[in-house]
Amino acid sequence: MRFSADDLVASVLYRDEAVLVIDKPYGIAVHAGPKGGVTLDAFLPDLRFGAPEKPQLAHRLDRETTGCLVFGRNQKALRRLGALFRACLVKKTYLAVVCGRPGEEEGVIDLPLARRSHDKRSWWMKVDPAGDPSRTRYRSLGQADGLALLALSPETGRTHQLRVHCAAMGWPIAGDRVYGGDRAMAASPGLLLHAARIELPFYPGKPALRIEAPLPEPFRQLLESLRMSLPGDTP
Repeated sequence: MRFSADDLVASVLYRDEAVLVIDKPYGIAVHAGPKGGVTLDAFLPDLRFGAPEKPQLAHRLDRETTGCLVFGRNQKALRRLGALFRACLVKKTYLAVVCGRPGEEEGVIDLPLARRSHDKRSWWMKVDPAGDPSRTRYRSLGQADGLALLALSPETGRTHQLRVHCAAMGWPIAGDRVYGGDRAMAASPGLLLHAARIELPFYPGKPALRIEAPLPEPFRQLLESLRMSLPGDTP
């Protein structure tokens, strides 16, 4: 896909002297991988905005996941952000369209996760009783035509956690070709997972930074076609 420095600058959702948050577009990897293609790494100097250092990623989003992506603008900020993410003090809310519907309107998915393969190049995950503890809260926001719109809040930060948890529950995320199979791909040609909101308790004694990313157009169009809308308190 075509992507430019101007596109990246236009995607900035929040910026101060320490923290930068962008609205990550679909199809852009955060780091170079075996598949090649455009990555954010190449554009980080364009996000300096006069700072002596280029920003560095505080966490990751999958290539096909859109929405809030956080950077530290200096090493001190990056260390603090890293500590917040490791301590699970960052509150993240994702929106996902899933195939099927949960049996309950809201609940907690508590399934440990481990890598499918010992190959360090593989990021595919599986539910494994011997894996790392992994918890995701979910809430149903609407249902139509065999699909459901969910708000997902990961309490842990495992690789592909939301995708594996949803698939394991019997309602894979639409467009998830890795964990959702033909059923998911029939619902959407691309993954419908969006990092809609992030809350960072970055500055002691001050309210958490609360940043929201608007729905990408394909996501919004599908909801409109299903005549589904977001509640007023949900991004």
